[in-house]
Formats: sequence, structure tokens, C-alpha cells
Amino acid sequence: MELSTLNTIILTILGSCSIAILFYHLYYSSSNNNKSRLPPGNLGLPFVGETLHFMRAGQKGQPEKFILDRMTKHSPIIFKTSILGEPTAVTCGAAGHKFTFGHEDKLFVSWWPKSVDLIFPTTNRTSSNEETKRLRRLLPQFLKPEALKRYVGVMDKIVNRHIGLHWEGNDVVYVYSLAKNLSFWVACRVFLSMDDPVEVAEFEKPFETLADGIVSLPVNLPGTRLNRAIKAAKQVREEIRRMIESRRRDLAKGIVSQNQDIMSHMLVTKDEEDGQFMSDDEISDKLLALLFGGHQTTSVAITFVIKFLAELPRVFHAVYQEQMEIARSKRSDEGLKWEDIQKMKYTWNVACEALRLAPPVQGAFRVALQDFSYAGFHIPKGWKIYWNAYSTHKNPDYFQNPEEFDPTRFEGEGPKPYTYVPFGGGPRMCPGMEFARLEILVFMHNIVTRFHWKKLFPNEMTTFHPIPLPLKVLPICIYLHPS
Repeated sequence: MELSTLNTIILTILGSCSIAILFYHLYYSSSNNNKSRLPPGNLGLPFVGETLHFMRAGQKGQPEKFILDRMTKHSPIIFKTSILGEPTAVTCGAAGHKFTFGHEDKLFVSWWPKSVDLIFPTTNRTSSNEETKRLRRLLPQFLKPEALKRYVGVMDKIVNRHIGLHWEGNDVVYVYSLAKNLSFWVACRVFLSMDDPVEVAEFEKPFETLADGIVSLPVNLPGTRLNRAIKAAKQVREEIRRMIESRRRDLAKGIVSQNQDIMSHMLVTKDEEDGQFMSDDEISDKLLALLFGGHQTTSVAITFVIKFLAELPRVFHAVYQEQMEIARSKRSDEGLKWEDIQKMKYTWNVACEALRLAPPVQGAFRVALQDFSYAGFHIPKGWKIYWNAYSTHKNPDYFQNPEEFDPTRFEGEGPKPYTYVPFGGGPRMCPGMEFARLEILVFMHNIVTRFHWKKLFPNEMTTFHPIPLPLKVLPICIYLHPS
């Protein structure tokens, strides 16, 4: 290649990079033109932003470091960054949570990375936010107190069967893997009336691939994580559609009840706003999302409860005493009841503290529908807004000695409003919060009254992808209590 040609190529590349960087800075500086100032912070490198710093903090097991360091450096109220290629305003602290949760669907709506939209596409008929609202209108019937009371017995039976199949007779178990299986089994039973453990295990397999592609590069090419996840989601939808066809026939024959589970309810219920029944595609999309979300977060919570109980014998003993008091008050063949759950106050405080230190969902993104101001700073339309639980959960301004495991934080009135947010808040607060509480407590009762345990790897690291997970999925050595 001639030297002049090589020089031309180099100059062209340098020129292109310079132009790209120029446009990048012009774009962001134009947002501030003739308007109030943007929040303090750093947008990082062109296109990449601070995404690598954000991800690296999670991989090292310190996701809070990305947030807290920038709160210290820029502002404890709000700062700007760029994550996933998007200019982002991070609202911090209790006031930030209150503002973000309180202005949902007014100033901003939910936003998901492209990979999520490709795996969980909305139907042509509605937007993702409209579909979310519609789903939330359907769920209360299955999450109100009357329904939750019925689920106690259902969950208790499943947990006992699960322990008999996977825990008893083993010296070592892998907690996260088993917690996922249990949570998925419970979700399948309540959503689909699927109760056979073999069928449940087979149905669960594509969800592993699906979960692996949730946070991946938005490159849908054969062999990529995203492509495999899209195919896995399609496989699950097809299976759900077969279940829908079978259920519709059973409903017509009167073999099953219209209210026996969420699938039947979706098939026979018109939307209260548009008066329309959902199509099979809409139902399969929603059930896929429910099954995925309904077991991922709960299984993480269960995993970290087990982890902290292994590390803190004093806390384990207090939970054990509370649960044994409940067990002694019952006949040997008598299952748990709603009244028993209400007695598990210290046990739930332990679970809450585990959720404070390792929330399954660190935070969530929104997209600004219009220009607006917050705390004297200008947020342009189209920017992303991000709230993160760690801006309060591990902030000494809200929780004294935030790294210390202390269930007594939740006694009495508990944490101040908007400081403890493992389930989000406002219109987007997790609708399954009480359902998850039941499942966690039913599991804790049955496991603590049977076993004690220790970690196989005492110094096992926690990493975040993006949910928190022990690096080796928490293998533990389990021991039956003496008779």
C-alpha cells in the first residue's frame, strides 16, 4: 500500500472520530442551551458513557460504589451519567425516590434496554406501558388478602414436596438453583395450575437461556446470547399457547373453574377500560412476563436469606426459636395457616434486612416524556431517569452502620418512608410483594425447622448480572436437627 494512501485512510479515520465526538458534545451541550443547568456529573466516553464502570462495580460485588461515589463527588440529590448509551439523570436519596415514584406516567414512563424489548415484545395493539397497566388491573383479584390466605396451604405443600425431593438425603445443596426451582414451581401452580414437578422442571429449562440474554448486547445474530434468549422466549410462548387452547376447551366443558388461576381469569375477563378480551398472543406474553418476574426475584431473596443465616448463628437461632414455637403449637400433620404467617415477625425482619443489603432489583429506568426540572436542575425530554435502591439502602444518612446485618432496623415503625425500596414504589411498586412475602416465610419455616447449615465456600463472592448472585450459586452443607 502506498504511503499516501495509508495516510489518507488514517486521516479519514481520525476525521470520522473527531466528527463523532464533536456531534456527541454538540448534542449534549444543546440540551443545556438557554435552559437551566443540567445535573452535575460526567457523561463519560462517546456512545459508551460510564456503562463499563457501572457494570464493573456490579461484577466486583459492589454495585453501590458506582452510585455512592458519584453522590459524594457530584451531588447527593441528583447526578448525570450515561448508561447503555443513554444520557441518564440518577435521582438519589429518599427525596429522589419520592419524586420518581410520585411522577410515574406524568413526567416519565418505564424504559427498558433494547434487549428486553426484543425478548418481551409488546403486541401491535398496545404500548408496553399500556400493557403493564392492563396487567396490573387483572392481578389484584389474585393478590388480595382472601386469595393470599388460600395460597398459604398451596405453598406449604409445594415447599414440603420440594424439600423431600431436593434437600432431604443430600449432604450438599446448591441454594440458588433450588430456590429458582421452588419459586418457579409455585408460580406455575398459581398462574397455570401446573403442579407436576417433572413438568415444571422441563418447562423451566428455556427460562435459563432467557434470563442469560436479558442483559446482553442488543445484537440479534445467530449464536448470540440475545438471539438464544429470543428463541427461548418464543418456545415458552408456544407452550403457553398450547396450554391456553387446552384450557379454553376445558372451560367450555365446565371441567375447570373460571377463577382457578390467572390463566383462566385472563381468558374470561374483559378489560374494564376497553371492554375487549385479550388475544391468545397477549395472554401468552403476559404469562411469560409473570412467570419470569414471579420467580427470579423471590429466588434471589431466598438465596440471600439462607446466606446470611449461615453467616450469623445468633440470627439463625432467633429465627429457629420463633419458628419452633409456631411448629410446637400445631399437630404434626397440620400445615401452615395464614395466622401462623402473622406470627413470623422476627423472621420477616430478617428477610427485610437481607433485601436491604441485596435487593433483587437494584433500580429501574424511566424515560422523560417532557422537559422538567428537579432540585433546580434541568432534565431534557428523552433523557433516562434512574433510581437505585443503594442510594438509600447503604447510605449511613438513612441506615446507621449500613453494612451491618441488623434485623432490629425493622422493629416498631421501621425505616423512614422512601428509604427502604426493594419492591420499588408508586404505581410501579411490585404488585406481588405480599405474594413474595408469603413464599419466603413459608419456605423459611419449613427449612429452618428441619436443618441447620454452613457455607461450603465461606468467602464466596457476590456478583451482579444485574441481579445479585453468589458466584458459585451458594453451595451449603446441610444437617438435620437432632430429634
